Amino acid sequence: MNLADYATHSPYSDPGPHATLLDAVPTDPASLHAAVTAAVVHYRAGATPPTPDQLADVDGRWVETILDTATRRAPGRALTDPRDPAQQVGGCCRDHALLAVAILREHGIPARTRLGFAGYLDEGFRTDHVVAERWEPGRWVRFDPELAAGSRAFDVHDLATGEGAPFETAAEAWLAYREGRTDLAAYGVAPGLPELGGPTIVQRYVLGDLAHRMRTELLLWDAWGTSRFFRSPVDPRDAALTDRVARLVVRADAGDTAAELELEALWAADDARLRPGPVVSTWSPAGRFGSTDLTGRTTVWHVTGEPGSRLLVTRE
Repeated sequence: MNLADYATHSPYSDPGPHATLLDAVPTDPASLHAAVTAAVVHYRAGATPPTPDQLADVDGRWVETILDTATRRAPGRALTDPRDPAQQVGGCCRDHALLAVAILREHGIPARTRLGFAGYLDEGFRTDHVVAERWEPGRWVRFDPELAAGSRAFDVHDLATGEGAPFETAAEAWLAYREGRTDLAAYGVAPGLPELGGPTIVQRYVLGDLAHRMRTELLLWDAWGTSRFFRSPVDPRDAALTDRVARLVVRADAGDTAAELELEALWAADDARLRPGPVVSTWSPAGRFGSTDLTGRTTVWHVTGEPGSRLLVTRE
C-alpha cells in the first residue's frame, strides 16, 4: 500500500453522488471536526437518546450511505452546518473517523483509519476507539476528529504514538498483553461490560486495524475469519497469527518498509483467516445479528442468537 492508494477512495469511503459535499469542507482539523460531528452523532454519546432510525443508522457502513441519510434529513445543508439532533445520522467513532478520511481523500490527501483503545474517554479505562491519520511531509499525523482542539490536556489533532500513549493501537495493546505488561482487564467497549472487553476484543481489533489499513474499513461489530465476540477464548493458533500481525503493524508504524510489505503479502495470500470474504457476520448494537454481503451491500438480519431465523433483508 503506497501513499497514492491512501489518497484515493476505498469502496467504504467513496461518497458516490455526494463528492461535492466532501469537496466543500476545508481540510484543517477544526473544519474536519465540525463536519463529522455535525453530520454524525455517536449513538451512545449524543445530547439526546437516539431515535429508532438513528439506532438503525449505525449499520450503514458506506460513506455514501451515511451521506444519503444526512442529505435526506437536512436537504441543502453543508456538512459543517449545525443540525437539529434528529437530523443527524446515528453512528460511532468509526463513522466520524471514516468521514474525516473521506474528506481528506476527496482532496487528494493520503489518509486512513486506525483501530485501538483510548485512555481519555472513560477514566481509568481504555475504551475501544477509531481515530484517523493524515499524511504530512515525512510522517503520519494521528488525530481524533471527534474531539475539538483544546478539549483534552494533549493535542487531540496530533496524538502522541506508542504503547502508553493516549490512544494505543490494537497491536500495541495486544503485544503488551502477550508479553505480560497488562492483563487487558480495563480494555473494552465500556466500563462494566466485561463480556465486551479483554483479550477477545483486542484480538479482534488487531484484525480490524489490519483490514482498515488495507482500505477495507468495516464496522466495529463485523466479524470474519479468526475474530470472535463476547469474550470467547482466543485459539492458540489464532493468537499466534495475531502476534505476527501485531508485530508487523508496530514495526510498520515505526517506518519499517519491509514490515509494511510483509503485511501486504500476508493480507494478499491469506486464506480468509485475516481477510474478509464476500460475507461477514454483523453483531449490531441495534440489537440484531446479520450476515452482510459486502458486494451486494445487503444484510440478512436474524433474531439475535438464532442465525437460522431470517427476519428481513436490507440494502445499505
